[in-house]
Amino acid sequence: QLQAFGGGLVQPGGSLRLSCAASEFTLDDYAIAWIRQAPGKEREGVSCIGSSDGSTYYADSVKGRFTISRDNAKNTVFLQMNSLKPEDTAVYYCAAKHRAPLVCPLTYDYWGQGTLVTVSS
Repeated sequence: QLQAFGGGLVQPGGSLRLSCAASEFTLDDYAIAWIRQAPGKEREGVSCIGSSDGSTYYADSVKGRFTISRDNAKNTVFLQMNSLKPEDTAVYYCAAKHRAPLVCPLTYDYWGQGTLVTVSS
């Protein structure tokens, strides 16, 4: 129902764009979060976009480098990742919460399967 894709291997300083797409519902009523988990580490909320006014949130570790956006016509939320660093290496998940009052909800209705981002030379 929710699919994250676009990961891959990229050199430090490079860019990737992740996509989060839904097949059975429209995303414009959902708050969407990108959450990553690196090997041996806890999950980290990276970025969120709200369900109502499009407010956004970025973790300090990615602020200024990552941009979250919606394309309602494509029913997709994107995470543009620039100036990638080795510490950005992780599995990236997208998650969705219907009509969430918070930009970054505490719980989610749907999770994508995750896409692996590897930043290495």
